[in-house]
Amino acid sequence: MAQFSLYQFQYFDIQPLTLNLNPHQCLGLAGPSGSGKTRLLRSLADLEPFKGDMHLDGVSYQDYKPPEWRRRVGLLPAESQWWHDSVGEHFSAWNKDLLLQLGFAPDVMRWSISRLSSGEKKRLSLLRLLANQPDVLLLDEPTSNLDPGFVEKVELLLLDYKKTHAVVCLWVSHDRAQLQRLTDRVWEIRDKRWREVQI
Repeated sequence: MAQFSLYQFQYFDIQPLTLNLNPHQCLGLAGPSGSGKTRLLRSLADLEPFKGDMHLDGVSYQDYKPPEWRRRVGLLPAESQWWHDSVGEHFSAWNKDLLLQLGFAPDVMRWSISRLSSGEKKRLSLLRLLANQPDVLLLDEPTSNLDPGFVEKVELLLLDYKKTHAVVCLWVSHDRAQLQRLTDRVWEIRDKRWREVQI
């Protein structure tokens, strides 16, 4: 069970933030385009510079090797990256049930990346992330470019993962109705400052 804490955490010129998130908790992140939501998630994954400290289960990020931190604090970017020719080369393991839940047969692992649609890449990048069993999910618009049916499937899958693995979740979305359905609290970045908002 993961606890994720930020101490006077500051990136770019956004107001510093101190925050404690407990297992099973999902924090929604809102704000206008360009306000810094994506950059926040990248900083939490230790991919961009920041000031302050982050703790996972009481241990500072500085005491983790970077690959281990990024495995445990898993980032799902808005646009996924693919560097091998086939889908399976990007997975160290996969769960057949999760593949089926998101509309794939196991033979998807033999597919060429070039044949994937943007929605298929989005769903497969989520499964690739979950295969690492992260303790913190940093989700940047995880249902963008998906048909409504798959939006529902992804939401249900992530809710189930959060429940069964006792993870912390930070969910960026422009969809206020989605944030209301899925998150416990919503924070907004506006004019380089944080505020908790009611959805």
